[in-house]
Amino acid sequence: MPTGKTPLLRLLLLLPLLLPVASLPATPAVAAPAAAAQANYSFSTEELIDGFMKTVFGLEYRTWSWQPYLVKKYTGTVSFYVHNEARKNRKPVIHQFINQLDSQIHGLSTRVVRDPEAANFHVHVVDRDQYEEVVRRDVYGDQRADVPGRCLVRVVSDSKGISRSAAVIVSDEGDFLFRRCLVEELLQGLGPMNDDEELAHSVFNDRSRHSRFTTFDKFLLNMLYHPRIKPGMSQDQVAILLPSIVREVRRYVR
Repeated sequence: MPTGKTPLLRLLLLLPLLLPVASLPATPAVAAPAAAAQANYSFSTEELIDGFMKTVFGLEYRTWSWQPYLVKKYTGTVSFYVHNEARKNRKPVIHQFINQLDSQIHGLSTRVVRDPEAANFHVHVVDRDQYEEVVRRDVYGDQRADVPGRCLVRVVSDSKGISRSAAVIVSDEGDFLFRRCLVEELLQGLGPMNDDEELAHSVFNDRSRHSRFTTFDKFLLNMLYHPRIKPGMSQDQVAILLPSIVREVRRYVR
């Protein structure tokens, strides 16, 4: 992986979910109280801007490069292909989640394709005993690479935006982990690559119990895909735009 200050060419970003086994709830039902609480919570402009800065800028492995501190997003249609290698067929659930993204994130265009060669976002669904092999073969292309996390996403980005993403989601360790991985890795593959433990209302926090696309995260993704936010922008460049963008986004995020 790149280290130090390198030219803004292509940047490979990897973000694994490091949720400890002990923190996993027995059933996905634990997300319901959190969802109900969010529905009755009004986020301040300051909270939303803080969440945007914490997730869009930075990366869990920050020593890799200075480039994670620039905006990363797709500028064209995101074409998903789901490789279901797990014993259980998870394609219907994943397709349903992907098909809802267009209506939930303004400025984002998505589709599910039948030909993997036509995809720029590959989603690999595996059982745990396949995880390391698939990550090394299909994500790293390196059979000797270390494989972190319980699931992960890798993004290739440059000054023109994200060119491709690849997520690996584990299917056979319970519905909560599957849904958590599905939501977090697919959303992070769209650009907000950083986790932060202070974001209580976000799935971009390995200590949270969310396994759904939360209202808070809908705000963040809609802010990121607002047309005035461009790939390669710095924190200073977006800071002056975000207050007015938040006002606009409030009109359609529910």
